[in-house]
Amino acid sequence: MHKTIYTLIITLTATFLYTNISLAQKNVIDEVIAVVGDNAILKSDIEYQYQQAIMQGMSAKGDLKCQLFEQQLIQKLMLNQAVLDSVEVNENSVINEVDRKMNMFIDRAGGKDKLEEWFKKSIIQIKKEQMQVVRDQMMTQSMQQNITEGIEPTPSQVRAYYRKTDQDSLPMVPVQYEIQKIAVYPKIEQKEIDRVKSQLRDFQRQVAEGRDFATLAVLYSEDPGSASRGGDMGWATRSTYVPEFANVAFNMQEKNKVSKIVQTEFGYHIIQLLDKKGERIHVRHILIKPKVSAEANKAAISRLDSMKTLIESDSISFDEAAFHWSMDKDTRTNGGLMVNQRTQSSQFELAELSSMRLPLLAKELQKLEEGEISKPFAIKDEKGHDVYVIIKQKRKIAPHKANMSNDYQLIQNIMTEKKKADAINEWIKEKQLDTYITIREEWEGCNFEYKNWIK
Repeated sequence: MHKTIYTLIITLTATFLYTNISLAQKNVIDEVIAVVGDNAILKSDIEYQYQQAIMQGMSAKGDLKCQLFEQQLIQKLMLNQAVLDSVEVNENSVINEVDRKMNMFIDRAGGKDKLEEWFKKSIIQIKKEQMQVVRDQMMTQSMQQNITEGIEPTPSQVRAYYRKTDQDSLPMVPVQYEIQKIAVYPKIEQKEIDRVKSQLRDFQRQVAEGRDFATLAVLYSEDPGSASRGGDMGWATRSTYVPEFANVAFNMQEKNKVSKIVQTEFGYHIIQLLDKKGERIHVRHILIKPKVSAEANKAAISRLDSMKTLIESDSISFDEAAFHWSMDKDTRTNGGLMVNQRTQSSQFELAELSSMRLPLLAKELQKLEEGEISKPFAIKDEKGHDVYVIIKQKRKIAPHKANMSNDYQLIQNIMTEKKKADAINEWIKEKQLDTYITIREEWEGCNFEYKNWIK
């Protein structure tokens, strides 16, 4: 049960966000139902969290409102200690997160006017409220990190934990694969780059003649995250952007002027400065990505076919071919071996590949026998670019109970999370005893997980 509470603490951010949205939509006669240190909990906090939980189909053993109430008590306990410990959050990080959330709200509502109508508040009021919500979230997260800092079991501790653990309690691990990959990007022809630059220069001219930059962005920008907003990137700091983009954007001085053409790993951009305050800027941009010709695609496939032939004829190993010819900088020095960023191991479940937006790779992988190499096929990289690959099923691990031979990283992660949960549980119990806490009588009947809320 403690682990459940720990999980609820981690997910409190999303719940708090939904609460804020719900509060904006209803007028409620409010009352304080608890105080933790200097922090009050309102009845509306719990009522609207409950409504949102029901809408999302959340269920719980016991009284859901009481569980939501205890989540709030825990968060307020952490916020109270964060203030005492002088925990600080980066204000630019708060601003960036609020800007991101506001853009998301505006998209979902269908525009700023509709958002204001939904919240029955101005954009400025909504943003001001979100600043406090996000700041509290980040302070809570910082406190969790402080509490669990340095918790990382050594290999000997992991082995001891495995020996002492009831084997029946270890998770079943579905079929896993180790995958090697060689990647080749099709060459973009100079005439295509010239076409893109010419198109962007034409946009620069149109804006100079009075056409609206935002309209052009909606019609032509290939940035899925900002095109629907007229290319609006919101307020941001320099670290938000890749260096090439940031260097040009932050050197702009005159509002509404359009930059020179900027090349980044995403494509080619023009930028319009909307506003600038200290170390933060507000810009729009239009992104155009050069297109790859059919001939370039065929050349990439042919090159991979030749590599596959050389490897299968034992003229070169897959590892050597990856080192010499693969264009994937993350895997080429490791013989093309892919690393699972979630677990930091070389093993992947098929579902993980799909969640990484690699469903085609998962499909091709299943066609192979252990040690077999695929035909060339195209996937999208993390920047959304087409890349052709051949893959090798290096190893297939059958479904099994987690064990030290195949699943050391998984067992270490399980132990780490358990130790972190235990540390947070002990911290909560200690802080309950030396923190001022008062709860209204009608809420004292909750079956709390932690028993010392009521003194």
